[in-house]
Amino acid sequence: MKGKISIIFFMFVLSLLLVACSDSDETGGESSSGGDGNSEEKVTLDFWVFGQFGFDGLVEKYNEENPNVEVNLQLQESEDMHNNLFTSLSAGSGAPDISMIEIAYIPQFREAQDHFYNLYDYGADDVKNNFLDWAWKNAESPEGDYMIALPTDIGPTAMYYRTDIFEEAGLPSNPDEVAELISTWDDYVEVARTIKSETGTNITDSPELLFNAVRDQAPEQYFNEDNELIIETSPYVKEAYDFATGLIQEGLVGQNELWTPEWGNAMSEGTSATLLAASWMVGRVKENAPDAAGNWAITTLPEGAGNWGGSFISIPKQSEYPEEAYEFISWLTSPEQLLEAFNVAGIFPSTPGVYEDEDFLSKSDEYFSGTKTASVFADAAQKVEPVFIGKDTPIVHNELVTALINVASADGDPEEEWNNAVERIKDQLARN
Repeated sequence: MKGKISIIFFMFVLSLLLVACSDSDETGGESSSGGDGNSEEKVTLDFWVFGQFGFDGLVEKYNEENPNVEVNLQLQESEDMHNNLFTSLSAGSGAPDISMIEIAYIPQFREAQDHFYNLYDYGADDVKNNFLDWAWKNAESPEGDYMIALPTDIGPTAMYYRTDIFEEAGLPSNPDEVAELISTWDDYVEVARTIKSETGTNITDSPELLFNAVRDQAPEQYFNEDNELIIETSPYVKEAYDFATGLIQEGLVGQNELWTPEWGNAMSEGTSATLLAASWMVGRVKENAPDAAGNWAITTLPEGAGNWGGSFISIPKQSEYPEEAYEFISWLTSPEQLLEAFNVAGIFPSTPGVYEDEDFLSKSDEYFSGTKTASVFADAAQKVEPVFIGKDTPIVHNELVTALINVASADGDPEEEWNNAVERIKDQLARN
């Protein structure tokens, strides 16, 4: 799932860090039902959830099978839930027993790990192999000794494309053939030129998504594990930026910003040939282009894949029932339950064991020309490489996107815009 990090959220970071140590000393790690998680005392676990994950039926099932436990699912809006969680942790009261965390917020909460139970203390090492390594590492401390949350869903990226535009340009439109045609980013540029000359259509309307797709395949992004800014010393982000601005200057990329009406309209109007995006974008495309069924298909990205989105489930230290809470979240994030959540709500599982299920792999979508969407995204998920995401990633990303949009919409000089963005980033980080 995708989320936005609010300014309010960041205001709590410092206060959390200041009280983390004292809170960790005051909070016990034993279940108040006796410590073995099997007491006959009825235990109620409040579970904060944002969005539709298909967990309602699973919670009912767990409650029925575990009469001594009642999981109370409480649905909130994403930004509200994350802000409420941060407020509760900072205040030392009001947090739930269990809380979901969207991946965009994980780096900030990971900085305040002492406010969460270390799931390694409750058996997380036993389930680690159920999950994709890169998804697991997102919620683990850089040292590898503290785990604040178990993964649920992910957002592996692929290439959505307009079959009608490819065909008009005299190009193949079958997913396997398109994957072979565009196996490298150099191929992508050549196809972009062909489509532009034959149809007048841009290869993509989003500078940000083009930049993201290349950046996400790199072994490093904005920060190293010491939270030091590395965009001037590590080559990968600048290479992704140069690739995107090169296509912009060649007139092959549009100028639409994400989530704007223009960006949504482009999906239905066919003003761009590809959309480089995550598995959850399936629903967005259908929503924005309800009459374009059969004109879309999905195939792999050139040279690999990335991840955009995903969620985790944590146990705040204010919970008096960490053992019971862990039993529930380890059950909920098992491959069997995440497969059920996929079937109900379409969330893409972080457990690769699901990818071997024949029914899962055969899932096709007629809107996307019969593409076996689950198979495409499962293939992408297994190509993603672990990468460290720093707590100040939104600051860096937002400024680089501003630079990209300035190049696309205001004919800004790419190098000048890059340098200006770097200076703005450094200024903000110095004040943060």
